[in-house]
Amino acid sequence: MNIKILGAGVGGLTTAIALTQSGFDVQIYERRQRRSHIGAGIVCWPNASFVLKEFGMLEDIKLRSGRPVRMRRLSKTGDDLGALDISELDEKMGYPSLSILRKDLMEVLENHLNQYKVFVQYEKEVEQIVSGGSGTAMIHFKNGEIESADMIIGADGRMSSVVRKFVNGDNEPIFQKFINWIGVFESDIAVFPEIEVRDYWGVGDRFGIVPVSQNKAYWAGAVAASSIGDIKPSNYKEELFSLFKNWPSPIQSIIQQTPLSKIHKVYVHDHNPIETWHRENVLIIGDAAHALLPTSGQGACQAMEDAWHLTQLLKNNNRNLNLVFQEFTKRRFAKTTSITMGARQFASSLFSTDKNASEMRNRNSKKTDYKAMVNGMAKGWSSGLPIA
Repeated sequence: MNIKILGAGVGGLTTAIALTQSGFDVQIYERRQRRSHIGAGIVCWPNASFVLKEFGMLEDIKLRSGRPVRMRRLSKTGDDLGALDISELDEKMGYPSLSILRKDLMEVLENHLNQYKVFVQYEKEVEQIVSGGSGTAMIHFKNGEIESADMIIGADGRMSSVVRKFVNGDNEPIFQKFINWIGVFESDIAVFPEIEVRDYWGVGDRFGIVPVSQNKAYWAGAVAASSIGDIKPSNYKEELFSLFKNWPSPIQSIIQQTPLSKIHKVYVHDHNPIETWHRENVLIIGDAAHALLPTSGQGACQAMEDAWHLTQLLKNNNRNLNLVFQEFTKRRFAKTTSITMGARQFASSLFSTDKNASEMRNRNSKKTDYKAMVNGMAKGWSSGLPIA
């Protein structure tokens, strides 16, 4: 079976590796000119680490990662709102949580793919997917090339997925009324005595810091926004200093010491869940199928899960794509929909501009049973996977 994957992000690369390892003939195309470094970092939670181990990549990921021990919530004045024990979560699920810069994760994934003599074909922007009759479709690239395949996988993201439009009829992402400035901080001295995720909550704003080592972290400063505004990189630090000038240490120094070239501004979008992920010989995965808000912590992790499930199904039955696609959607829809809606609910609480509601949220956080939260996360994130 010849399989063509459109999009060389986390989902596309992981799927290409998994399918190639299983003996499928895979080509992968990316519209950008080179490997993307947009995005600061991610936590590979235990469900993602399970997938990485299955495909032989976990040890290489560990070499570039931090091992966070807890996730602490604080108010914008530094008041402790409680902490979740990540080590306990890892123990319950049987796999580690790993914080890693996105550029490092992408490099590990692409290097593993290249070991199988499969290389990303860059500057291949898709113009449209066209039905070719007999239950097949073809890829029309903007450079005039036309490609056919036994199977086409759309891993081309949330914002302008040509494949989602072919499958679903439209691709209109929904602005969720908040902005993320994201960046990568590195220091010559140890700044983080332990790998503890810190999440600071304000009123309609938030600042999160995820260490990767004692002197390196990625971070995100976010605020509620009623509409989409300008993208002016030269203003990013001024905007951040204005928004977070009175917040606890080390937020100001992290902003100050992050090079402007390593700061990005994102008007955050997701998608309403859709029940149909396939049409003809075309399937969507990752953000094209289930775009999760960053408040889920599961965007890249769920894309990796897609790769594992799809590979398992195709290994067992690659002669009837329709059945494979139906079973894949059945396995993945409920879990990704639950995470999508949970992330929206959490975002609405984080970015509420109502002071009384924010104070109540903080009080509730102090009273949270974090052991019960660990149990719930372990149960939910393990769902559908053969792990503890």
